[in-house]
Amino acid sequence: MGNFWHGYALPTAITVAEILAIVLPLLLAIAYLTYAERKVLAASQLRKGPNVVGPFGLLQPIADGLKLLLKETVVPSGANRAVFIAAPMLTFSLALVAWAVIPFDAGVVVANINVGILYLFAISSLSVYGIIMAGWASNSRYAFLGALRSAAQMVSYEVSIGFVLVTVLLCAGSLNLTDIVTAQSRLWLGFIPGWFVIPLLPMFVVFFVSALAETNRPPFDMPEDEATLVAGYFVEYSAMSFGLFFLGEYGNMILMSAMTSILFLGGWLSPIPLEPFTWIPGPFWFAAKTAFVLFCFLWVRATFPRFRYDQLMRLGWKVFLPLSLFWLVLTAGVLTAFGWVPSH
Repeated sequence: MGNFWHGYALPTAITVAEILAIVLPLLLAIAYLTYAERKVLAASQLRKGPNVVGPFGLLQPIADGLKLLLKETVVPSGANRAVFIAAPMLTFSLALVAWAVIPFDAGVVVANINVGILYLFAISSLSVYGIIMAGWASNSRYAFLGALRSAAQMVSYEVSIGFVLVTVLLCAGSLNLTDIVTAQSRLWLGFIPGWFVIPLLPMFVVFFVSALAETNRPPFDMPEDEATLVAGYFVEYSAMSFGLFFLGEYGNMILMSAMTSILFLGGWLSPIPLEPFTWIPGPFWFAAKTAFVLFCFLWVRATFPRFRYDQLMRLGWKVFLPLSLFWLVLTAGVLTAFGWVPSH
């Protein structure tokens, strides 16, 4: 009995507690990201935004969630019922599973695996399947064509994201996300944080814009436009099945913002490596940087008009792909020429 408790039950209980400690705050953050987006857009457009349901409208996300839960889930008569229901569940699950390798502070991570960056890249690639499944299972030409367009968009920008990740790995010398943050703890000129955003600024821009396209966010929200009358691959979805796509999109936004802060902005490291800033816990800095990148997501939505689909694909294949490949070769050349290749 003792072996069972210490060998299986206790480690399992600890793992479940760690997962809940991440998933529950993440679900709350997803809910209130919708509130924050509406407030940022309202401020950009000189209006009020949610301000009626609860103080300052803070209960609006709860009301929206209850509305989706209480609605009837309608499955089209010609749809493949099993795949139709599984698609939003897959999309939302992948948005949560990726957080297993995200470090919130030194040693504060569910799974500190040595190939964490590959794990994240694999999970983000699988999200295409949820979209294809939704479009195909709906038995609708609009949904299927929207799914193909969205899948082509995501695959196109994943190529650029892959080259950006390899460039960061060259500078850090590790596939482990904790090691990538630790590699940015050095100081340049004695006071400038050694974040990768400084030497890899073009890659930071490529990664951020590709993250917008990867998460189908404006100005690359082609699936939501689709001639402005139908909503692309999830046009046939309603109630909580639509809500899972909605939550998956916002969950991916938070995930990509967290990845941006880890890869380029020093993760949990203090932006000013001096007291009293170093007294502040690392998770606070990590959350603050993630929130800043999220604000940039919302800021872009309020600022830029939507791209045409041909402009979107041209940017991905004719601009970002050559630029990221060139910067990868340049980074490798500079590291080798000056003997800066990191070694562990």
